Amino acid sequence: MNAPPVNAPTVPARTFRAMLLRIAAQEDLNFLLTNRIPRQLLTRFMGWFSQIEQPLVRDLSMAVWRAFCNVDLSDALQTRFRSMHDCFTRELRPGARPIDPDPAVLISPCDGIVGACGRIDAATLIQAKGFSYTLNDLTCDPQIAQTYRNGCYATLRLTAGMYHRFHAPADASMEEVTYISGDTWNVNPIALRRIEKLFCKNERALLRLRLTASPHVITLVPVAAVLVASIRLHCLDVLLHLKYRGPNRIGCQVAVTRAQELGWFQHGSTIIVLAPAGFELHEGVGEGTRISMGQPLMRLPSIDADAVIGDNA
Repeated sequence: MNAPPVNAPTVPARTFRAMLLRIAAQEDLNFLLTNRIPRQLLTRFMGWFSQIEQPLVRDLSMAVWRAFCNVDLSDALQTRFRSMHDCFTRELRPGARPIDPDPAVLISPCDGIVGACGRIDAATLIQAKGFSYTLNDLTCDPQIAQTYRNGCYATLRLTAGMYHRFHAPADASMEEVTYISGDTWNVNPIALRRIEKLFCKNERALLRLRLTASPHVITLVPVAAVLVASIRLHCLDVLLHLKYRGPNRIGCQVAVTRAQELGWFQHGSTIIVLAPAGFELHEGVGEGTRISMGQPLMRLPSIDADAVIGDNA
């Protein structure tokens, strides 16, 4: 039976949520609750539990989730859900995200909050203040790492209440997916300030996209996290998760169009966008910026932007 429509929280519910958020904001307690636990066991359990369609379990679990998270379902395709998982992986209603049409721009592949971003210093990226990591650590592939030396990057953090699907940042061909098994540390700002090379420890995938209107290759790196470690891609007939055993490199020649849906997280996590040298962050994009799928994220090198505009004139 379908669940009733999800309504705005009542005043007592908002008060309870505010109290929980104040508790969770204490860094030591937050870190303890989200990281000093059997992360992989809990993540597997959550993957099973969230898909239970029994109405009482569904309603109670969604109520707890909404108590901790700012969940906005106004842009969802539907407002009745079979399970908590069904709500996590909700689709957008048509037209809910305006898509920037400029072919010289990469759009954001997801809703998110921009974390560390900017120019890659040779092969070094910033995780958080005081912590860095390298392209080799992240990609585990010297050839891929070489592609993005002195390039541009943006870390997009998806909070638990956000829309969790991700999309193509431009017209492109997805050439290859590389799956890298790993841990399931929380990727919230508290953990990023405490755990060195966190993105390089967690389970992740590398999505290699060759742009259609320019010679460049960009890579999206969805990084899983605690309660999240499951990534579904439309181009593959397997689910990438903790029990996946290979192959690690999966070839796929799939044409995708700008803003076309590529897949989704089972919950919320992070996507790192890697672009070669010459790309720049779009005006107004910086650390702490809240961005929606379809908004400008990066600008192509000017010489290629001119060529793209000429091709489309």
